[in-house]
Parts: sequence; structure tokens; C-alpha cells
Amino acid sequence: MDKSKRPFLKSKRSFRRRLPPIESGDRIDYRNMSLISRFISEQGKILSRRVNRLTLKQQRLITIAIKQARILSLLPFLNNEKQFERTESTARTTSLRIRNK
Repeated sequence: MDKSKRPFLKSKRSFRRRLPPIESGDRIDYRNMSLISRFISEQGKILSRRVNRLTLKQQRLITIAIKQARILSLLPFLNNEKQFERTESTARTTSLRIRNK
């Protein structure tokens, strides 16, 4: 079959391959905060493997390192900034309720 007569086949696109986020020389360790902090969201959650573009083994090691750093108080379990914002807003609303009564 001639290539010009195949209209529904996709053309092969060239795409730029992304570099892996962890290089071969990087050690995945709970003390390597610059590496670990790249795999944590703003709320303090561990990002998924799909988002991180890690292999299964790397994701397991990152997860263990993050949990060890949290236990040793090198990382917070939660990002407290959001929590403080909520408590301030609730304090404002409760004071408004008292004034209205």
C-alpha cells in the first residue's frame, strides 16, 4: 500500500525526551533536602510517580527518605501556613458573631 493512500495513519512525531529528575550520581537519602524537597507538594504531600517521572524503585526510595526526614523533624508533616490562615479566618468570623448578638 502506498503511503499517500493511508490518510488515517499518524505521522511519526519527534519529541524531546525529558531528562530524568534524579541523576545517577544523586544519592537518595533523608539528609539530602535539596533533592527531597523537589518531590513534595506545597501542602507537604508526596507527589505521585507519574508527576515525578520516577521509576518504581526511585519512588520507593524517595518515599522512605521523606518519611524518615519527617520523623526526624527535618521536614514538617503538614505545611502550617494554610492551617494558620484558617484559624485566623475562623477567629474573625466568631468575633463577628459575638458582636452581632
